Amino acid sequence: LEGPALHSKLAGLKVLLLNVSRAVTRDVLISFSPTEGPRKLNTTEEGKAGKIQLPREIFRSLSSWTARVMVMVLNIQQLGMFKEVNQTGQVLDNTVVGITVGETSISGLQDPVQLTFAHGQLPHGITPQCVFWDPSKGMAGGWNSSGCVTQPEGKRTVCSCDHLTFFTLLLNPTLDGSTAQALMAVATAGCGVAMAFSIFTIAFCIFLRCRVRFEETLRINLGLHMNLVGSLFLLNLAFLLNSRLSSGTQPGACKVLGGLTHYCLLCCFTWMALEGCHLYLLFVKVLGTYIHHYLAKLCLVGWGFPALVVGLAGVLGSYGEYHIQTMDHQVIAHLCWITSKYLLVHYITNCGYFGLIFLFNMAVFGVVIQKSCCPQVTGAAQGDHKAWKVALVAMGLFCLLGATWALAFLTHGTSSAPMLYLFTILNSLQGNFIFIWLVVLYCPKMKETTGSLSHIIRLDKTITVSQD
Repeated sequence: LEGPALHSKLAGLKVLLLNVSRAVTRDVLISFSPTEGPRKLNTTEEGKAGKIQLPREIFRSLSSWTARVMVMVLNIQQLGMFKEVNQTGQVLDNTVVGITVGETSISGLQDPVQLTFAHGQLPHGITPQCVFWDPSKGMAGGWNSSGCVTQPEGKRTVCSCDHLTFFTLLLNPTLDGSTAQALMAVATAGCGVAMAFSIFTIAFCIFLRCRVRFEETLRINLGLHMNLVGSLFLLNLAFLLNSRLSSGTQPGACKVLGGLTHYCLLCCFTWMALEGCHLYLLFVKVLGTYIHHYLAKLCLVGWGFPALVVGLAGVLGSYGEYHIQTMDHQVIAHLCWITSKYLLVHYITNCGYFGLIFLFNMAVFGVVIQKSCCPQVTGAAQGDHKAWKVALVAMGLFCLLGATWALAFLTHGTSSAPMLYLFTILNSLQGNFIFIWLVVLYCPKMKETTGSLSHIIRLDKTITVSQD
């Protein structure tokens, strides 16, 4: 590096060197700030900057009579260092403090090193966490809190750590107690209402299949919707049982309840994927109704594949008691779920699995909307195919394909509480939205709308077959 680039890098690094004797009789105090760097503590400025307290134990254990103490204050934004993959918390003032004493590594201190970070009043929903940089974490290193105790004290936070390395204070977005309790109440009420509407939806679909002679395509559509709504009913029921019975449950029963909840969730995701596959076959390949025992094969996949995944996760011992905590580490909910030790199972089977389903379903959704709104189709049905009907079909498909579950990927950050409310409300009431959509779409009083949708399906089949 030369010229301005070198000057910029050096501006992000401030170092203090001290020679300390082994015969020191009191703790060594050093102050630091992101702008002025480290220096010996000035008692008149105490509280305005950060503070480092090195215990006498460190120097008395040294082999040499004197040792060099090096304190580094780094601006990681300027230096481009200490970047963790998928980091959710924010580093306070982009500042990392490195401490070394002598030539050897120091750990296992009985009298810990204390770092006091001054940060003013933290925003609502943010909790501080004392961490150090662990080069062995992940592929490129990451933040670790092992051996450090976090003590929030109003406008400052004290970190007590039993070793010397590079430290910082992470500001993590976390739920407070009142918000978490409100979310649990909303989810519980929403699940109860959704269960009732799921029963109405299944009964409505059975009535339509038995009393009205729809074409085979619509009969398969109703069968798919019944299975999806059935999986939603089981998921809501499993969540209610989990939130009520998980506290104080025996370990074996908790594993079963956690596996059942996971199974119901995967069934929902799988049936959303099958809805997307059915739409793809119907609108693109035109093969949906020509497969022998089509709906039975879908049921085998929709209910069988999740059982296989849950069985493998159960063999690994992934299920057990899981705690939801607030920013002050107060436990607000006990759930039987995938334990913290097996979070990789959660990321693969839930986050990764749904992520693939979401990408596929949104691609299918775009194709369906494009083909429904193309000039060739709308021109042939211009008399009865209105824009609001297309919008109605689009909203129903959007809900059927599980797009609202993607909000889970947006529930991280300092302003995630509104997104959590939106995610909880929309997904707990997904069964309600499907019921309303089906009633409006298939109710005998809305024959015109049903005919419009059927016309689109039949016309699309004709166009595709004729092209083949």
